Order: sequence, then structure tokens, then C-alpha cells
Amino acid sequence: MKVVVIGSGINGLVAAAELSLAGHEVTVLERLDRPGGAVRTEELTLPGFRHDVAAMNLSMFAGSGFHKSHSETLAMHGLEFVPVNRPFASVFPNGDYFGVSTDIEETLATIPNAQDKAAWKAGLASFPANAGALVALLSARMSKRGLTKAGWQIFRSLGLTGLFELKRLIVSSPRNWVEQTFSDPRLHAALSTWGLHLDFAPDISGGAIFPYLESFGGQAMGMVIGKGGADTVTRSLIKLIESRGGQVRCDAEVASITVAGGHARGVQLANGETVQADRVLANVAPRALLNMLSDHSGDARFDQGMKAFRHAPGTMMIHLALSDLPAWQAQALRQFAYVHIGPSIDVLAQTYQQAIAGLLPSQPALVVGQPTVYDASRAPEGKHVLWVQVRCLPAQVAGDAAGIIQGRAWGDIKEAYADRVIQQIEQYAPGLSGLILKRHVVSPLDLEAENPNLVGGDQICGSHHLFQNFLFRPVLGFADGHTPVKGLHMVGAAVWPGAGTGAGSGYMVAQDLRG
Repeated sequence: MKVVVIGSGINGLVAAAELSLAGHEVTVLERLDRPGGAVRTEELTLPGFRHDVAAMNLSMFAGSGFHKSHSETLAMHGLEFVPVNRPFASVFPNGDYFGVSTDIEETLATIPNAQDKAAWKAGLASFPANAGALVALLSARMSKRGLTKAGWQIFRSLGLTGLFELKRLIVSSPRNWVEQTFSDPRLHAALSTWGLHLDFAPDISGGAIFPYLESFGGQAMGMVIGKGGADTVTRSLIKLIESRGGQVRCDAEVASITVAGGHARGVQLANGETVQADRVLANVAPRALLNMLSDHSGDARFDQGMKAFRHAPGTMMIHLALSDLPAWQAQALRQFAYVHIGPSIDVLAQTYQQAIAGLLPSQPALVVGQPTVYDASRAPEGKHVLWVQVRCLPAQVAGDAAGIIQGRAWGDIKEAYADRVIQQIEQYAPGLSGLILKRHVVSPLDLEAENPNLVGGDQICGSHHLFQNFLFRPVLGFADGHTPVKGLHMVGAAVWPGAGTGAGSGYMVAQDLRG
């Protein structure tokens, strides 16, 4: 079988690798001059400083079904992880912080309340069973058979009471979960911040799962990042594909999908070249797929659902080359991979609402990545890179919630907003500006311009709110990646099981097709 994969993001590459391993002839077409989508590492500031352009945390890939099946083969092609024993922390005024370490006593030392210490221990004790049940659900195929199988597996694992408690967690908002579990407002803010990674503000139902998994998963297992950069995944997948006779072509933008007799027959490139195929896998955003089909798939409900697909707020990336790590007021924070900045759960809720209203948030939610704490190979000796992700920004700016920045075009205001972000970090790490050797700022619209899947700077390719998740991702009846066009399949973050480096949709679709 001859297969064309549109897009070299992680889902496209995993699908291509799985099909190559099954003996199929695979060609991956990438519009950029370099592969990888959101899983790339580049020298964005100065020579020798390697920055992850988007994804940094590779824990989901390390735990994925694809990696479990092919870990030895991927390692042979150069995949290498770096374990992280202090995955994340949240910082608060006056040098206060809450930090999660794989050492339970170290974590508990940052929880002052005895009742909350007990709640953390209880949550950790129940985590293995609950995590197994959630993994069964989050890796299930969204079909009657798949859901029945997952439901039975969860019931056997947790029992009836446990099953209903899990359902309660699944529909809970981050605020519901953290306030019912812990009394410390610091924990409320620290754990709720994880919800924003998947477009879940504190008060949105369905947002508790990710904070739950990241909080206790970080405690139980830590985190992994890529040796030398997240692109260790991309490079190893490409080598695997090529070793099986496949190819990954860059500077090969797909203009349209060729359809004859209701069946996908290949693609036509922007340069006029045609590439024939028996199957086409599109690792693209919903609107982009429709554009490649001239807005007509043959199914009006599918087309309407794809047009109505809702994207999450945008993201800004700030990449810093540093002469030293930030001088956090809490010196212990120099040992963590991630430092979240969001002073309270109410500020996080306000930040999200400001972004939804088109306003530049007055106090943006920040994820400060310090990969060189664990992987010194990403910077010259004694130097560091800082990976700053600014969550929840409007793609189209209507104003500034702080009333300071007057411009409306991201091209005009991104440096000014980056200055606000640096000033915010300096409230907790004084003197950061003096450590910056060079910075590289990427606005939400810059992200989209480079990668059209990141519509409006949405790094998760679509909100994960309940109306657009599980059976409804991307459209009810098509959560398994098939489309109304025979031989055309969707993979990527817009398809169940959604965003992240787990590459679930690419693996599932490829398994269905490999024969």
C-alpha cells in the first residue's frame, strides 16, 4: 500500500513510522524546510543555545503505546531521554513556593498544612489505580466497542463506587477538584495552572483530569525531556522511516487532495507536482483539511463540524539565552524543570477571561522551562536556555487589560508584551534582565504563520472542552480519524485523543491501516 502523510508533526511521523514498519511505502510531505511541527529544537538565539520551539515535556511520548512497542528500535535510531526528578513548581511572593519532587518528603516540605499533607499522601496512594483507569479511557477508541471495553476494564479495576468517583473527576472543573481536595490556596493555584495547558480555565467543567494526572504523575514518576532537545523524537522517527524505505520531503506544501470516485487518490503540491497514493493521512487542522478538499467532503454534517471546530486561545513563546539560571528568591527553584507563575486561582480565571475578551492579560499565566538544569548539552558550558510559554493570549488584540500597551497588531506589540512577561518573572527572580544574552519572541500569529495547524497561536490545535472532546473530537462519528472521503484519514491533535506528545491518533489510525 502506498501512503502519503501530509505534515511531519509527531502524529504524522508516528503514523508513517508504524506503517513503514508494516512494510508499506510511505512518503511524508512537509511544507516547511525542516520537519517536526511543534517537536523541534533550534538555535533561535545564539550559536550553541538549543531551544525547544514548542513541546519540551516528552513524558507522554515516553509512556505512549507506540514508544512501548518500539522503544528499542527508536533508541537504535538515536532517541534518548533525560529523566527529571523535580518536574514542576509554582512560585509565590516573598520566596514562597510549592514544588513536586519524586521524593515525597521533599514535596511535603513545601505543604505547610498537616491536613493537606495527608490529602496529598492519600491522592498519591490512590493514583496508580486511578491513573490506570484514566489511561484506559484516554487511550480507548471512541466507538461503542472501544468504550464498552474501557468501561469494563475500569469497573473491574475500581469497582462501582470507584467508577462513579472517576466519572465525577472527569466532569469536574479544576477549581472543583482542588478546592474539594486541599485547603491551601497555594495548592489551588499551583495545580489549576496545569488546566490552562489544555484550555481549561479554573471554572470549566472537564478540566480536572490533566491537573490530576500531572500533579500525582509528577510525584510518582517525574518527567522526561529529550537529550539535546525535544527533536530527539523527530530525528529518531525520521531515521526509522528512512531505514524502512520511506521518505520525508520538506519544502513540499500540499495544495489539494486528489479525490476520484469518492476515494482519495493522492495529493497535488503547491508547485503543481502530483503524488499518487492508496491512502492519504492528513496531519492538519480541521479548516486546513477542508481547504484541501475545496470545502466539500461529501458529508454536510462533517463539513459543518469542521468549520465550527473551536480553537483555544493563543500562546506566546519567549526563548532566552542566559549567562546563568534565574536567581529565584526561592533558591530551590533552580532545580526544577518547570516553574509556573500564577499567583492565585482567581488570577488564573481572570487571565483566561481577559484573553477570551480579546484583551492582553494584565498578569499572564507563565510556564518557565529550565531544561539545562537537567540537560547541559543544550547550551555552552556554564550557560543556560530558558523556555517561557505565555498561556492564554488573544489572536486578535482588542486592547490591553492593563491599559498600557496601545497597539493592536502583534507585529507591533510583541516585544512590549514580552517586556511585561520578563518584568513579571523578575518579581520572583530579580535581575533576570541582566542575565539575558539574547531573546527570541514568537507571538501567537508568528506561531500560526510558521505552522498553520496552530490557528491563532493555539498550540493544542483545538480546545479540549467537553463539547469537543472524546466522541466529539473533531466531529461526532469521526473520532477515529476516518473522513467521509474513502482512503482519507485525519491524524493530529485535533483528533481524539487530542493534544500532547503521546501521538495517540497517529498510532491508532496507523494500526487500523497497517493490515
